[in-house]
Amino acid sequence: QVQLVESGGGLVQPGGSLRLSCAPSENIFIINAMGWYRRAPGKQRTLVATITSSVSTNYADSMKDRFTISRDNAKNTVYLQMTSLNVEDTDVYSCYARMKVAPVSTPREFWGQGTQVTVAS
Repeated sequence: QVQLVESGGGLVQPGGSLRLSCAPSENIFIINAMGWYRRAPGKQRTLVATITSSVSTNYADSMKDRFTISRDNAKNTVYLQMTSLNVEDTDVYSCYARMKVAPVSTPREFWGQGTQVTVAS
């Protein structure tokens, strides 16, 4: 079973930076869109940023000036560089990918387990 493996979360002070990374646990035939979503306890998951295979990006308005999404297609990895973090950015951040695992498989969505980002002094 293919999984998305995330890393890079943790505790950071206000004004600090973190970089999240996410990649599939095994080789994938095609990865289309990748992205990051966030969710606070008891709330719905919301968009942070997405990036397509053609490197077209989309951001939540509140984050587009502070966060940068990128991908390394050779490594099948998506990154989220977060800067100027504030306490309101505290959440669980989950990786997303729409992938075709094998040539004969149907493209479908995959989600990571989530990585905690905590901004506190």
